[in-house]
Amino acid sequence: MTRICYVEDEPDIAGEVRSYLEERGFQVSLCGGAGEARAALEKEEPDLVILDWNMPDGDGPALCRWMRSRWPFLPLIFLTVRSGTRDIVRGLEGGADDYVTKPFELEVLYSRIQALLRRTGREPVLACGDICLDRERMEVRQEGRRVELGQTEYQILRILMENKGRTVTRQSLLEQVWDSGGNYVNDNTLTVAVKRLREKLGSPESLRTVRSFGYRMETGEGKESRQR
Repeated sequence: MTRICYVEDEPDIAGEVRSYLEERGFQVSLCGGAGEARAALEKEEPDLVILDWNMPDGDGPALCRWMRSRWPFLPLIFLTVRSGTRDIVRGLEGGADDYVTKPFELEVLYSRIQALLRRTGREPVLACGDICLDRERMEVRQEGRRVELGQTEYQILRILMENKGRTVTRQSLLEQVWDSGGNYVNDNTLTVAVKRLREKLGSPESLRTVRSFGYRMETGEGKESRQR
């Protein structure tokens, strides 16, 4: 089930949007302000965030920048009454993927969410080459057979597959997999974890190394990058 974090301080609007989206299969958690949203996101990363601009304890752009510093590829939609051109530009340049102004049609918001999930690869089942990852079951299969991965290996593969075709930096992986609690880990830890992941997947060509920068999942042809 796709999880949405909705940050909105107006209960009537929040309740209406939540009911509509839950009827269509989403799991929606509501946050009434920036502080509540930060706590919820630190506890569990959702599949998408819907963010209001004006909040009792902060503003949307600042919260958006904070989220982008922690989760660079987390899909995010502004849903706000601020409809001026400067506000829209500020919101999008600040890291939002889309911008919907109030008043709005629920059907339009739903369509924007679906389109963004498709663009960012946030569907429940992700595929790359002969590798399939089911995020709801937390299960990985390759050519139909189940692959047993440790938690760290699974999280690395999930992040890479969610960003298929894009390079994920080593620093981003370290922060997302290990440093969410503020714990320092040695850079070599990631190298060892990726090596184990490659071995369990039979050294697939789809898992590529961008030397001295990061890793990428892709299905295109080409010479495999040198592993680190």
